[in-house]
Amino acid sequence: MWPQPQLTHDPAEWLGDAHPLVEQLGSADGLASLHALADSWRARPVSSLPALGEFLRCYHKRMLLPHELPAIQKAFAHASHNEVRELITFDQQLATEPMLQDLAAASRRVGQAQLQKLRPLRDERGVQRYLAAVESGEAHGWHTLVYGLTLAVYSLPLRQGLLGYAHQTTRGFIHAAARSLHFTEADCRAVFDELCAPLPATVEAIVGKLGTVSKV
Repeated sequence: MWPQPQLTHDPAEWLGDAHPLVEQLGSADGLASLHALADSWRARPVSSLPALGEFLRCYHKRMLLPHELPAIQKAFAHASHNEVRELITFDQQLATEPMLQDLAAASRRVGQAQLQKLRPLRDERGVQRYLAAVESGEAHGWHTLVYGLTLAVYSLPLRQGLLGYAHQTTRGFIHAAARSLHFTEADCRAVFDELCAPLPATVEAIVGKLGTVSKV
């Protein structure tokens, strides 16, 4: 008998520091990866507190807001309406998104690992069908889609989930850089507060623009 997975009230805690970029920073050459990504975004190498702030603003502008949060919202909507075929189609479409190519392998690895945690939910046909599609190679199991699916399966509020994801990943970046660059806790808090202050309004705009479902 598979144990039933447990989820806290904050879905982002289930994600942990498993964002693909944050995960890469945990490796020995993680800071080099951060520098490479900063260079591709034409930001300064992450070697100081101001440079970290610049990098994270680029991340929010280029990745989090235009790609990750909308993908979570769309996966949530499809899962909430039992639209597994549409979810799989969207999964396939993400494989052609140029901005996501550098993260593709890590996103699949993280997403598939989290998806396995939902395997015990035998009565959730959408979960089982998506899991089967990933295992057969028909779908990739991107981490954002698995996160959106998880919100829907546990009937968690979309706004809370989007905001929690944004907070958790931003915090993960800051702490990963702080370990290498020896920032103080006050430094980390100041960067987090500055970056995350606009997020509640931004999340509202994303939800309003893309449309909501009854579970929001």
